[in-house]
Amino acid sequence: MTDLRSLPSVDHLLRASSGFNWTANYGHPLTVQAIRQALEEARRVYLQEQILLGEQELLEIASKQLNSLIKPSLQSVINATGVILHTNLGRAPLSQTAIQAMHEVAKGYSNLEYNLHSGRRGTRLLHADQLLKQICAAEATLVVNNNASAVLLILTALARRRRVLI
Repeated sequence: MTDLRSLPSVDHLLRASSGFNWTANYGHPLTVQAIRQALEEARRVYLQEQILLGEQELLEIASKQLNSLIKPSLQSVINATGVILHTNLGRAPLSQTAIQAMHEVAKGYSNLEYNLHSGRRGTRLLHADQLLKQICAAEATLVVNNNASAVLLILTALARRRRVLI
């Protein structure tokens, strides 16, 4: 009798050469998730079409599921909004020079929060602070990660100043 009980178990598919390789490359939890999704798809196909998928078909579905699970979700898009600095589309594109500089620092360790002169812990704010003070001819700077943070800090500072002046 051919029915859903004839489907191989998750453990059986994990022991197949593909399952073994996926576990070695992507870890047990992700591999199990892909196999379970493949078995769920096989159950759906059987209930709708009365077709029982074989082991090889299940492994092919699991492979596609695994590729879908590990595929990066971010991808390049064309900004046709007319807004140059569009936060929903990530940010302003980086120049090749900036990308190269980031690559050079990111491929190893850096002094992000380490003061090379004192040999002690430093601050990550220092790197942007010095440059921005020069560019803006400002006494001090503060870098935040988004516009909403900047607006909140500015409004808070202005509100406090206003209360002092009243």
